[in-house]
Amino acid sequence: MAMNFDELKNDWNADGAEETNISVDMLKIKQARTPIDIIRRKMKHEFNYQIVALVLIAVVPYYFNFSTSMKTVYMVFYAVTCGFTAYYFFKFYRFYKNSYDMSMDSRKSILWFFYEMKLNIELYKALTYIIAFIGLAFFAVYLFVEKASVFARILSKLSPVYLILNCFISILVIGVITEVWAWYYYGKYLNRVKKVVDDLDYER
Repeated sequence: MAMNFDELKNDWNADGAEETNISVDMLKIKQARTPIDIIRRKMKHEFNYQIVALVLIAVVPYYFNFSTSMKTVYMVFYAVTCGFTAYYFFKFYRFYKNSYDMSMDSRKSILWFFYEMKLNIELYKALTYIIAFIGLAFFAVYLFVEKASVFARILSKLSPVYLILNCFISILVIGVITEVWAWYYYGKYLNRVKKVVDDLDYER
């Protein structure tokens, strides 16, 4: 009888420990919901901002009274920009919708969100680089076509080393701004999600 009582006591303690572990895990999972909700809200806002930005960019050649030839060139660059942006929007929106379909009650779901969002951040940064370089390319074409004499005079006064150095600095500045903005807008909240995943993994 004493042996049976000891076995029951051990089973009871084991069940209590398991329930405690489950409750702690659920508490940590709930902690991940706040940064995930923030990320979703920011994704929705940014989607709206970028749509507005694309509309505003479309009227730039008319606002600045570009020549007919430059309007055509601008629209070609604009179409390329819209093509890259549309691909990103498709991936962005599909992930946003799928994130509401996950159960949010397990480490696996949170881990899925973390890696998918991390991938979307990389796509976001890549799109930013592409748009920045498209903008710089158009600016160079604009100077070459519309301001040919001024452009030629500037080039004649600048050494190749200076031009290369300026290109390098421009790329570096674009890269730093992109990385900092991606971290500030999404990355710091995604790190909070990762911390929950790491805590759950450490306790198992």
